[in-house]
Amino acid sequence: MYRNFRIVPNIIFGRGAFNQLDDVIKHKRTSSEAYFVYVIDDVFTGKELEGRIPLKGRDLLLRVNVDDEPKTRYIDALVKQIRSYHFEKPVGIIGIGGGSTMDIAKAVSLLLNNPGSSADYQGWDLIKFPAVYHVAVPTLAGTGAEISRTAILTGPEKKLGINSDFTLYDQILLDPELVADVPKDQWFYTGMDCYIHDIESLQGTFINEFSRAYGEKSLELCRQVFLEDHPDRDDKLMMASYFGGMSIAYSQVGACHALSYGLSYVLGIHHGIGCCIAFDYLDEIYPEGVAEFRQMMARHDIALPRNLTKGLDSAAMEKMVTTALGLVPLWQNCLGPDWADIMTRDRTMELYTRM
Repeated sequence: MYRNFRIVPNIIFGRGAFNQLDDVIKHKRTSSEAYFVYVIDDVFTGKELEGRIPLKGRDLLLRVNVDDEPKTRYIDALVKQIRSYHFEKPVGIIGIGGGSTMDIAKAVSLLLNNPGSSADYQGWDLIKFPAVYHVAVPTLAGTGAEISRTAILTGPEKKLGINSDFTLYDQILLDPELVADVPKDQWFYTGMDCYIHDIESLQGTFINEFSRAYGEKSLELCRQVFLEDHPDRDDKLMMASYFGGMSIAYSQVGACHALSYGLSYVLGIHHGIGCCIAFDYLDEIYPEGVAEFRQMMARHDIALPRNLTKGLDSAAMEKMVTTALGLVPLWQNCLGPDWADIMTRDRTMELYTRM
């Protein structure tokens, strides 16, 4: 059986496209009571972008903090805050920010229409009811969060996404101007998430011509962005992110993402830099990709943190290993059906010890 998967149905791309946001969503304002919730990274507090948001009437500006990756208890608190704001649900959620902010907006839109805690839905296809209408406006490029069916959350027992067709955005608005002033390190780490998506998809056992077509184009764009000089590099990286997300939609990521989940769950390391840290130790699995990744690091003068696991007790190390190995589809894509005989607990522990 082949998967019949959904994709984001509406997309706007272009410099200055953010100015069209009000026109794009106005069809949802069907009454004077209708309101939107704008979920925006609090890094934009008082900045120009925040001032450009087309707030009207009862609209709620919800500033969110992503210093730490999104936690299920944070999602639950935000949902409670929205429910207490007005007796009616919002007609839409607009996520403005990087991957974590977009994942928060996804999760909030789902939980407004599904009972219980967000932790109840960490897994695959556990959501029962469609989300509130939701729109993504990425201000970083690389994670693919704008196009993916996953909202990655850290819960009390695990780091695992809400994976559902209902998670997908109804609309995405891609404006390359919004990524122009991103700090270099953050720009690089987020972009490398996309590059690693491509490597893991293209070299995985789940690869097919659908995924290959998107992955190869995304990889070509990543090389132009990180190994060449182009005045429109932000445009290229935004499209690389989109294509990279589409590539893994019909395949899967691999070892690097699995290991990064362990780093994030135990050490609180953000996803992009966590992927970079893990990828740098995967020469045996992705030799050509790791070599090219190091060229990109050298070109952009990026130095990764080292000795992160030094001094961790055995319980913390074991938790990282358990978290990583629990992501079975990722390992199956990377190493095939016999993956557990190849990536043993001892081998996983050795990789983490080197980090």
